[in-house]
Amino acid sequence: MRLTPVVLAVTIAAATMSSAGSTQRPDDQIDPRSTALVQQAQGHAAAGRSDEAIDFYETALAVDPRNRQAYLGLAAVARAQRLPGKAIGYYADALRIEPNDIAALAGQGEAYVQRGAVARAQRNLDRVRELCGRTCPQANQLAAVIQRGPPVETAQSQAPAQPAPPTPRQPN
Repeated sequence: MRLTPVVLAVTIAAATMSSAGSTQRPDDQIDPRSTALVQQAQGHAAAGRSDEAIDFYETALAVDPRNRQAYLGLAAVARAQRLPGKAIGYYADALRIEPNDIAALAGQGEAYVQRGAVARAQRNLDRVRELCGRTCPQANQLAAVIQRGPPVETAQSQAPAQPAPPTPRQPN
């Protein structure tokens, strides 16, 4: 009698866990509809139609939120629109799915440079080199972007502001 509630609880927990696992797909199996939508989005992005590309990427994520390529595409569009903060967020979403995604790490590093956060970009470069070595193209490209530094408008906006000269007082 004393063991009946314990055995019943263990049985229910085991049944629940086994049924939840049977309905989930492995991470490497992205819904084919989502993959097709990403391909359409890439076509729109290549043709310079950013709004349409964004719509298709977002639809791809609605179909399958684990589609890293959709996050990478959204990040690329955001960088092209000079929205590095938004791009960094999309790269972070892709990295939550696969923390060792070299393309996402390198792209995020380039977006950090675009935003002016060169130290963070250097950390991404170190991680990319750790994963693929010094000779991989992503590491070389990110190193070149870091060496060039942030765009001029970003560097100027982050420069310390010069105080305005004092204005002379008018006598009363």
